[in-house]
Parts: sequence; C-alpha cells; structure tokens
Amino acid sequence: MKQFLKQLYLNNFLFYCLMGIITLFVVSYLFPSLYNACWYLLFVLLVFFLIDILLLFGFGNKIEATRSTPEKLSNGDENPIVIKIKNKYTFPIQAKIIDEIPTQFQQRNFEVKRKIKAASNDEYQYFLRPTARGEYFFGSVNFYASSPLGLVAKRYTFSKDEMVPTYPSYIQLRKYDLMAFSNHLFQYGLKKIRRIGHTMEFEQIKEYVQGDDIRTINWKATAKRNQLMVNQFQDEKSQNVYMVIDKGRVMKMPFNGLSLLDYAINATLVLSNVIIKKQDKAGMFAFSKKVENRVVAEKRQNQMQNIMESLYNIKTDFFESDYSRLYVDIKKHINHRSLIMLYTNFETLDALHRQLPYLKGIAKNHLLVVVFFNNTELNDLIEKKAETVQEIYDKVIAEKFAFEKRLIVNELRKYGIYSVLTQPENLTLDTINKYLEIKARGIL
Repeated sequence: MKQFLKQLYLNNFLFYCLMGIITLFVVSYLFPSLYNACWYLLFVLLVFFLIDILLLFGFGNKIEATRSTPEKLSNGDENPIVIKIKNKYTFPIQAKIIDEIPTQFQQRNFEVKRKIKAASNDEYQYFLRPTARGEYFFGSVNFYASSPLGLVAKRYTFSKDEMVPTYPSYIQLRKYDLMAFSNHLFQYGLKKIRRIGHTMEFEQIKEYVQGDDIRTINWKATAKRNQLMVNQFQDEKSQNVYMVIDKGRVMKMPFNGLSLLDYAINATLVLSNVIIKKQDKAGMFAFSKKVENRVVAEKRQNQMQNIMESLYNIKTDFFESDYSRLYVDIKKHINHRSLIMLYTNFETLDALHRQLPYLKGIAKNHLLVVVFFNNTELNDLIEKKAETVQEIYDKVIAEKFAFEKRLIVNELRKYGIYSVLTQPENLTLDTINKYLEIKARGIL
C-alpha cells in the first residue's frame, strides 16, 4: 500500500473536475434540481478514477527509461544528454519527465512533456553546457505516465545518482584535429603554410632550380654531377613547445559564462594536439603563487592524456601571479630553447611594465609568445553610438583602454617578444595560427 501511494500522482485535471463538481454542489442550493446530477457526476468521476488506476497500476511496471550521458562532459560546449523510453502499455501515454540535472546548472524547473505511442520506443535529447571543470552529479529521472483519461499518473524513477566529470573541451579537440590537417583550413581561418626550412636538419641533395638559395649549393656534389646541386633542409622537428597558463586573478574575468582561465585551458588542449601531430614535443604548466600542474614536453603516445588530466586538475583561488617565480622555474627546468606560449592578460601598460623584466629574461633564452585578451565589453561600448554626456565619457575611457592594449603589443615587440591579442571565442584559432606561422617561418 505504501509503495502504491508513493507511485500514485494526482493530475491537475482530476482537481479541476472535483472543483467543477463542488461548484455545482454550491449552485444546487439555489437550484435543487442539480443536486442529484452532482452526485451522479461524482460517481462517474470516481468510476473513471478507479479505471484509470487499474489501467496504470494493474499490469505491473510498463515503462522502462534510461539516461545516456557522455563518459565525460566537454567544458564550454553543448553536451548531448539522451533519455530513452520504452512504453509497454497497450495505449498511448502522456509522459512528464523531470530529470534531476547537476546543481551547477541551476535549472530547477527542468520538465519535459511528451506523448508516446502505444507499445513503442521513444527518446528525448537535450543539451547541457558546463562552464566549470569538475564533478557533476545527476540525480534520478522521474517519469510520470498518464493514460488517455489523464486523471492520475504513475511515477517511475530511473537512473539514480550518476557522476560525470567535466574535462577541458575535447569537442574542440576533435573539431580542430580534423580541421588542422584537412584541405578546408582557409574557410575556418587557419593558416596552411608549406615552406622548405632553412634550419640545420638536412633532408636531401637535389638539382638546382631557379629560385633556390645559392648559399645552399653543395660544391662537392656539383663537382661529381657536373651540374649545380643544392642541399635541401626541412623544418626541425621534435622542438619543445610549452603552454604556460596564468591562473592568477587576471584570468578570472568571465566571458559567455566561461572564465578566461578555462578558455586558456581549452585552447591549450587543442594546441597540444596540433603540436604533437606536427611532430613537436608538447608540454604545459600553470602558475600563480607557485608553479604547478607540470607536464614535461614529450610526444609519447599517452602525452595527450597526461596533458588532459593535468588541465582537468588545475585549481586556483585566483591569487596575484608571481612572475619572478615563473622566470626562475623556467630557467631551472627548461634547458633547451623552446617555444613558450604564455596565456595571461594585461589590461594596462602599467600592469605589463611590472612584469616586463621577467618576460624579457624568459625571452633571452626562449621564443616567448604572450597571449592576452581583448575586452569584448569595451569593444561593444566603443561601437555603440553615444547620445548623452555620460555615454560619451564612457566611450572615451573605453577607447583609451583599447588603445592601451595595442600599445602593449608594440611594447612587447620592442623586446623581441611575440604576442597574440585575441577575443576569447577566437583564442584557439589564433594560437594555432601563431604556432603554424612560427613553424613556417622557421624562427624557433
């Protein structure tokens, strides 16, 4: 009996019918002829009520449902969640589905209504976009089945308590994995540059053709073949590339629900994959008050898994970042000249100048690329037409800050430090482009 009451759910339609009959009972005091009709309607409602209970409860459990989730969620992306339903009733049912989704999404009114045909299968798909890494706990799938009478519903509960971790954006990883090595790069903004390198990695000796660099003429081979022969070189492979992520307070700024830190983490994952596919060694670490989450640059088979796990475990209280500690750590642990992609953010020239001595020190021994962000809210303010004095004042201030961003790029260039100034949504594309450009120019 207790189990029956736990599963029984009274629909609103039943209450509306009862309210109508009660109203008729009240009216029957004025019109006594309605009194007997009210009892008749109440009896009919009771009969239909019992029939409805018999239809739903009299033949055991007739509904099966499961929730299908990815093995892990992709941070910042739309992740599909599928609820599969099997209706064993011999009549169509009206279903109400309430899925207890993780508290991080703050969706307390998730409810889906569907009509499912008799003895058939159905599925419902919805999407969740997490904006933070970590563990997400799903609760139960609550399923309320109603017969065509619609007076009562039987409650079913499926898929209790499920934990799904949210990792850096592996959906972006797959997307750019296909794009970066396909023939459709230009339409996505990626640069595909094929260039014969002039580094010290020898490839072959070939006949001289017009346009070849005469400095690469191989005189011994020329004498043997009695015609001009040149050495051909290729870009060096297996070079070290480190992604360094600032996880200090400057990376706390949100954009579309995702912090700049998480944008940097997602871009690091994708760029690491491109680097390894280009036969270079990818490594990474993060820093704020101290250097953590280190993965030494390698191109082993499990390197991407190591990087993903390290990115997943990045945690921060957004302290002030210590660039002096970063400089000392790089000097101590990275002995060979490497490409260092530093993800950080500078809003003003003063902020840059405080850290510039350490950046210059890093750039003496390595090729340093500083990746920082345009403030998109300021861009919106600049493009908006000013109509009041306050709006004019706000627009002038916004233009001043935007101009400082460009000054930061020039200031870095003065000291031989490369930079990428980008919007958060373009971060992955722009960093891949910069890496491909550096590889093509052979400056590493």
